[in-house]
Amino acid sequence: MPIDALIHATDSALRTLFAKPRAARACPLPPADSATRALSHAEKALCAALMRVNHVGEICAQALYTGQSLASSNPALKLQLEAACREETDHLAWTSERLEQLGSHPSLLNPLWYAGAFAIGFGAGKLGGDKLSLGFVVETERQVEAHLAGHMDQLPAHDLASRAIVAQMKADEVAHARMAERAGAVVLPEPVQQAMRLAAKVMTTVAHRV
Repeated sequence: MPIDALIHATDSALRTLFAKPRAARACPLPPADSATRALSHAEKALCAALMRVNHVGEICAQALYTGQSLASSNPALKLQLEAACREETDHLAWTSERLEQLGSHPSLLNPLWYAGAFAIGFGAGKLGGDKLSLGFVVETERQVEAHLAGHMDQLPAHDLASRAIVAQMKADEVAHARMAERAGAVVLPEPVQQAMRLAAKVMTTVAHRV
C-alpha cells in the first residue's frame, strides 16, 4: 500500500476527529420570513441529542469513505468517494455548528465510532471488492436517510434551523446512494443489512446520550 495513501488516510482521520470542519457550502437556513420561537430547555436538549447523533453519522461517513478509498485501486471510484466525502464534510460542519448554537457537544466516543466505520469500509473494499464496498455505501445511506426522516418527525416544528440542516442532509444522502448504485453496487445479503441496522441502533442510542 502506497505510503502517501496511508498518510492521506491518517490526515483525514485527524482532521475529522480533532480539527474544526470547514464547509464548502453555506449552512442551510430556513426561509427569511419564517416565524421563529425560542426553544424550551427540554426542546433544546432533544434537538442537541438528535444533532449529536447526526454528527456521529457524519463522523462515520468520513471514516467509511476514507476506508473504502484506501482499499480501492479504481481511480474513478476513488474520485467519486472523495466527492461524496467532501459533501459529508459539509454535513459535519453544519451539525457541529448547530451543536454549538444549542450549547451542546459532539459525542465523546467519536474516535471509537470512526475506527469502527473505517474498519468496515476498508474491510469491505479489501475482502469484497468495489461492488461490495459500494453496496455498503447504498445500505448505509439508506439507513441514514431513514434516521434523518425520523429526526424530522421528532424535531420541534419551530426548530427551523435544525430542520433546514436535516432536510439538506437527507437529500444529499439520497444522491450518494444513487451514485453508488450507478457505479455498480451489489445488494448486500439480508443478514448483513440486519447487522448494520443493529450496529446503527447501538450507535444512535449511545450517541443520543454520550
